[in-house]
Amino acid sequence: MNKLYGLLGHPVRHSMSPLMHNDAFKQLGLDGYYHAFDVPEDKLKESIAALKILNISGFNVTIPHKVTIMKYLDDIDEEAVMIGAVNTVVNIEGRLIGYNTDGRGYLTSLLTKLNKPLGNCNVLVVGAGGAARGVVTAIANEGVALLSIANRTIEKAVEIKKNYLKYREAKLNVLSLEEAERNLALYDVVINTTSIGMSPNVEEVPISIGNIKKTAVLSDLIYNPIQTKFLRLGEEKGLLTHNGLGMFVEQGALAFSMWTQQNPDTDRMTKIVMQQLGGFSC
Repeated sequence: MNKLYGLLGHPVRHSMSPLMHNDAFKQLGLDGYYHAFDVPEDKLKESIAALKILNISGFNVTIPHKVTIMKYLDDIDEEAVMIGAVNTVVNIEGRLIGYNTDGRGYLTSLLTKLNKPLGNCNVLVVGAGGAARGVVTAIANEGVALLSIANRTIEKAVEIKKNYLKYREAKLNVLSLEEAERNLALYDVVINTTSIGMSPNVEEVPISIGNIKKTAVLSDLIYNPIQTKFLRLGEEKGLLTHNGLGMFVEQGALAFSMWTQQNPDTDRMTKIVMQQLGGFSC
C-alpha cells in the first residue's frame, strides 16, 4: 500500500503540488501518493486527527492554515517558530513535527541569480505578510550586509523585525514604501513578497523601481504570471530578474526530501509546473 502524503488548504483545487510530487514518487520508484485535501478553517482540528488515524507520512500546509496548524502539532522546528508559520509536516513515529521550507526554498532559488555573495548584499523585502516572514528569516539566518523591510503598514514590518530579533541578532531596519522608493539605489536585491501583480491583477506593481541601481537583482515571489509587470519593467532596465517558480519548486523539493530522505529532480519539477502554467513542454 502506498504511503500517503498531501496538502491541506482551502481552496486547493488548482494546486500543482500533487502533479509535482506524484511524478517525483514515480520517477524515484517510491511507494507514495500525494493528495490535495480541501480543509475549511473550522475543520482543521478534526482533519489533523483524521490524518493521524490514517498514519499520513507527511503533508504540506497552505493558506489559510499555516499559522493555525501550529497548535495542533506535537513539535515545531526552531526556524518555523521564528517564522511563525508551518508549511511542511513530517510524521515521525506518530508525532507530527512542523517545519517551514518556504524561506529556505526561496533562498536556494535566489542564490543562483546573485552576482556576488549574499553576505555582501543590501536586501530590500517589500511586504510584511506570511511570505515576507519566511524570506526575512532565511536571508537573515544566512547572513546579509543590510536587510530592510518596506510595507504600506509600518506596524506589520516592525512586528517581523521584533519577532526575528527575539531569537537572533541581525542588521534589520524598517521603511515606508515611499522611503524605500527614494533609497532604492542602496539595494543589491529587491524582493516583492506581496500578491500585487498576481493574476488577474497583472498590471499592478508593488513599488516604483525608477531609482534602482543597474546591477540590482529584481525578485518576485509570484509565479502566475511567470513574468509580472514588476519583473518586465526590471528587464526593460537591463536588470537580472527572478520569479517565484524556483521558490515553489525548491520548497516542495525540501519537503519531499524530509519525507523520503531522497532528493527529487527539481529541473523536472520545474518543467511540470511550467507546462501547467503556460503550455511549456516537458
